[in-house]
Amino acid sequence: MNLEEYFARTGYKGSPEIQDLETLTDIFQHHIRAVPFENLSIHCGEKITLELEHVYNKIVRRKRGGWCMENNQLLGWVLKCLGYDTSFLGAYVFNPHQNTYASIMTHLLVKVVIDGKAYIVDGGFGVSYQMWQPMELVSGKDQPQAPGVFRFTEKNAIWYLEKMRRKQYIPNQNFSNSDLLEKKECRKVYMFSLEPRTVEDFRFQCTYLQTSPDSLFTKKSICTLQTTNGFRALIGWTLTETTYNYKENMDLVEFITLEEAEIEKTLKEKFNITLDRKLVPINVKGHYTI
Repeated sequence: MNLEEYFARTGYKGSPEIQDLETLTDIFQHHIRAVPFENLSIHCGEKITLELEHVYNKIVRRKRGGWCMENNQLLGWVLKCLGYDTSFLGAYVFNPHQNTYASIMTHLLVKVVIDGKAYIVDGGFGVSYQMWQPMELVSGKDQPQAPGVFRFTEKNAIWYLEKMRRKQYIPNQNFSNSDLLEKKECRKVYMFSLEPRTVEDFRFQCTYLQTSPDSLFTKKSICTLQTTNGFRALIGWTLTETTYNYKENMDLVEFITLEEAEIEKTLKEKFNITLDRKLVPINVKGHYTI
């Protein structure tokens, strides 16, 4: 476990000596622009485990990405080593197609307290719902960021995250009605309580999400990475590249369908990922929007 090696992986060159919000934001942004949110292990015959050493080797040394339990566990470990006051929380993700929150706590978050103020740091959601800055844990306050306007609301000790997006321009009209496109301008993301969690609380979920036929992650191969002006995502054979606010209150969303022979090259060039085993892309319709 080597912080210098981690920072080399993310490209962070600042000084982590001061535990302030500005440094936290810088470390966080380097993470989400270097480490993809991805579940490719499930679709190339690998098992995802939650042991920190395994997560570290996968993300830092093998230059892979991971899902929330990997990304946020690693990020939480880094921040704790740097002296930040951190803890893990657990969230229930909103399913837009069923219009309800999941009944299983599947999403791991990091809470960071700086000078008495609490922030949520989530480096493991991906696509357009990936926050770009730590969010202050305060109810009812709009928090504008490059991806859109995020907001927490609290009710009966349960916190809810939602995001308001801009209009979307889709040049390839073949994808104008794609089920990958989020149609609503305001979208619920997840709900959570402030009860501290440990990685142990996610053991069952880690196995369930990579084996159950009902799991989103067995139905779709996903790789998504934030860029300096938007994000890119490979879902099944569909590559999307989104540019935030390319015109006033308008995001540009470009879709391409890849051929089998283009998948490996695209993973390397667009996401800096080289897999040890062959990926079998999959995209069962529904359950996921960008």
